[in-house]
Amino acid sequence: MNIKPLADRVLILPAPAEEKTIGGIIIPDTAKEKPLRGEVVAVGNGTKDEEMILKVGDTVLYGKYAGTELEFEGKKYLIMRQSDVVAVLA
Repeated sequence: MNIKPLADRVLILPAPAEEKTIGGIIIPDTAKEKPLRGEVVAVGNGTKDEEMILKVGDTVLYGKYAGTELEFEGKKYLIMRQSDVVAVLA
Protein backbone atom coordinates (compact mmCIF):
# COMPACT_ATOMS: atom_id res chain seq x y z
CA MET A 1 0.00 0.00 0.00
CA ASN A 2 1.45 3.35 -1.05
CA ILE A 3 -0.90 5.40 1.16
CA LYS A 4 0.23 5.91 4.75
CA PRO A 5 -2.31 7.69 6.99
CA LEU A 6 -0.92 10.26 9.42
CA ALA A 7 -1.52 10.62 13.16
CA ASP A 8 -4.79 8.98 14.28
CA ARG A 9 -6.20 8.32 10.80
CA VAL A 10 -7.02 4.94 9.24
CA LEU A 11 -7.54 3.89 5.62
CA ILE A 12 -10.56 1.63 5.12
CA LEU A 13 -11.66 -0.46 2.16
CA PRO A 14 -15.49 -0.38 2.38
CA ALA A 15 -17.40 -3.63 2.01
CA PRO A 16 -19.25 -3.80 -1.32
CA ALA A 17 -22.83 -2.50 -1.29
CA GLU A 18 -25.38 -5.26 -1.11
CA GLU A 19 -27.39 -5.76 -4.26
CA LYS A 20 -30.99 -6.18 -3.14
CA THR A 21 -33.80 -6.89 -5.50
CA ILE A 22 -37.47 -6.37 -4.85
CA GLY A 23 -39.62 -8.73 -6.85
CA GLY A 24 -37.00 -8.99 -9.59
CA ILE A 25 -36.33 -5.24 -9.78
CA ILE A 26 -32.64 -4.41 -9.63
CA ILE A 27 -31.86 -1.38 -7.50
CA PRO A 28 -29.65 1.18 -9.31
CA ASP A 29 -26.28 2.26 -7.89
CA THR A 30 -27.65 5.64 -6.83
CA ALA A 31 -30.23 4.01 -4.56
CA LYS A 32 -27.95 1.43 -2.95
CA GLU A 33 -27.24 1.88 0.73
CA LYS A 34 -23.75 3.03 1.55
CA PRO A 35 -21.91 0.23 3.40
CA LEU A 36 -21.19 0.91 7.05
CA ARG A 37 -18.42 -1.64 7.48
CA GLY A 38 -15.06 -2.24 5.95
CA GLU A 39 -11.53 -3.54 6.40
CA VAL A 40 -8.66 -1.47 7.75
CA VAL A 41 -5.84 -1.53 5.16
CA ALA A 42 -3.45 1.06 6.68
CA VAL A 43 -3.11 2.93 9.98
CA GLY A 44 -1.24 5.98 11.24
CA ASN A 45 1.04 6.00 14.28
CA GLY A 46 -1.47 7.64 16.61
CA THR A 47 -0.90 10.84 18.56
CA LYS A 48 0.60 11.58 21.95
CA ASP A 49 -2.95 11.90 23.31
CA GLU A 50 -4.53 8.95 21.47
CA GLU A 51 -2.89 5.56 21.06
CA MET A 52 -3.63 3.69 17.82
CA ILE A 53 -5.92 0.80 18.77
CA LEU A 54 -6.91 -0.34 15.28
CA LYS A 55 -4.62 -2.52 13.20
CA VAL A 56 -4.42 -3.62 9.59
CA GLY A 57 -6.93 -6.39 8.87
CA ASP A 58 -9.56 -5.31 11.43
CA THR A 59 -13.14 -5.34 10.19
CA VAL A 60 -14.83 -2.22 11.52
CA LEU A 61 -18.15 -0.40 11.63
CA TYR A 62 -18.23 3.36 11.08
CA GLY A 63 -20.78 6.18 10.90
CA LYS A 64 -22.83 6.72 7.76
CA TYR A 65 -21.20 10.06 6.92
CA ALA A 66 -17.75 9.36 8.39
CA GLY A 67 -14.53 9.81 6.48
CA THR A 68 -13.38 11.21 3.18
CA GLU A 69 -13.69 9.13 0.02
CA LEU A 70 -10.68 8.71 -2.23
CA GLU A 71 -9.87 6.55 -5.23
CA PHE A 72 -6.48 4.89 -5.65
CA GLU A 73 -5.55 2.44 -8.42
CA GLY A 74 -9.19 1.91 -9.34
CA LYS A 75 -10.41 1.12 -5.80
CA LYS A 76 -12.46 3.40 -3.58
CA TYR A 77 -11.29 3.91 0.00
CA LEU A 78 -12.31 5.94 3.03
CA ILE A 79 -9.83 7.77 5.22
CA MET A 80 -11.07 8.78 8.66
CA ARG A 81 -10.02 9.41 12.22
CA GLN A 82 -9.86 6.43 14.52
CA SER A 83 -12.55 8.12 16.66
CA ASP A 84 -15.01 7.91 13.71
CA VAL A 85 -14.88 4.10 13.94
CA VAL A 86 -17.65 2.90 16.26
CA ALA A 87 -16.81 -0.81 16.62
CA VAL A 88 -14.43 -3.60 15.67
CA LEU A 89 -16.12 -6.84 14.53
CA ALA A 90 -14.73 -10.01 16.09
